[in-house]
Amino acid sequence: MYVADSRARTSADGAVRPPAGRRRAAVAPTVLALGTVSLVTDVSSEMVTAVLPLYLVTGLGLSPLGFGLLDGVYNGFSALVRLVGGHLADRGGGRHKWVAGFGYAVSAVCKPLLLVAHSLTPIGLVLAADRTGKGLRTAPRDALISLASTPESRGRAFGVHRAMDTAGALFGPLVAFLILRATVDGYDAVFTVSFCVAVLGVLVLVLFVPGGRGGPAPAERPTLRAAVGLLRRRELRRITVCALLLGLATVSDSFVYLLLQRRLGVPDRWFTLLPLGTAGAFLLLAVPLGRLADRVGRWTVFLSGHGGLLLAYGLLLTSWHGTALPYVVLALHGGFYAATDGVLMAAASDGVPEALRSSGLALVQTGQALARFACSLLFGAAWTAWGDRAALAGAAVALTTGAAYSLTLRPKETVTA
Repeated sequence: MYVADSRARTSADGAVRPPAGRRRAAVAPTVLALGTVSLVTDVSSEMVTAVLPLYLVTGLGLSPLGFGLLDGVYNGFSALVRLVGGHLADRGGGRHKWVAGFGYAVSAVCKPLLLVAHSLTPIGLVLAADRTGKGLRTAPRDALISLASTPESRGRAFGVHRAMDTAGALFGPLVAFLILRATVDGYDAVFTVSFCVAVLGVLVLVLFVPGGRGGPAPAERPTLRAAVGLLRRRELRRITVCALLLGLATVSDSFVYLLLQRRLGVPDRWFTLLPLGTAGAFLLLAVPLGRLADRVGRWTVFLSGHGGLLLAYGLLLTSWHGTALPYVVLALHGGFYAATDGVLMAAASDGVPEALRSSGLALVQTGQALARFACSLLFGAAWTAWGDRAALAGAAVALTTGAAYSLTLRPKETVTA
């Protein structure tokens, strides 16, 4: 694996300047292997995500508030265990692969359990367990990507991984759509196939992803106190606060698709194709925006992505019903993820020492996940009480305020540890 070069510096705008004479490193094999794992796993998870809104709201008759609760669990429960996964990976002296693998396995086991869960409480428990697996695996996986990349190519490495991950997100809804059209018990078939694909992802991880940190063992065994103490680092604290504030105004993907369906009257059978627009834009833009972040600054690209999301909110609030509306909104939605997801992890990696890399990334991810959990609950409640337009208008105001404040917290120069 590549190990971060301590001579590389991050400028005030987040762009990394490589040492003189240093050649740009190619994307490491570890990144490509993890990208393959994520691709396969996302086919499985996005099959479920694509049908979940209709399954819960139409099939089981949940209210927007009830769906907001479950959607918040699905997207935010992992925050409760991300710190645990990050700490276990660091404390194990390089057991990132095995902690991540356990998380992938837990999520795989949850897929067939959806076949026997038919009410709010058991479905909530299954989704909570599934997100526990995601929480355990995310920080160790991103730490492996970070540790396998040089500082000046880290944005590109995360972009490549996110592009491969999104390829799975692109295929997942399409597979779900084909299964729903070809079978009688469509939802059960989707959950069954999703489980089989998830098992394949675990096998790819075990067989092809190298284990260990790839560098010398730390002089001292990382502790939980040291991990939490990372927030004393000014730049990491700023990044975490910004991720939390902006996450509070990031409306769940499922709500975006439900809003589009209501605006355009999209038939239920076509609903599962809406995520393809987001995934397609994410896939096309992840690598270019990752490379752009390495050159012009990660913070600049990160905040620009939220500007695109705000524009998508604005379009959904207008009276425009043109045929181009879903394409523009979904393109902006996918561009938002391409400009923020991997870029945020690349920016956070710059100020975290290798021995605590997984824990540091988990801190940022936890703040963001908790904020998005709260956003799902608040948005669902606002939709139930005042309607979808009022709820989205409130989210737009919150996003504008959070982005404006984040501009004042632009990270300063840091040195990669």
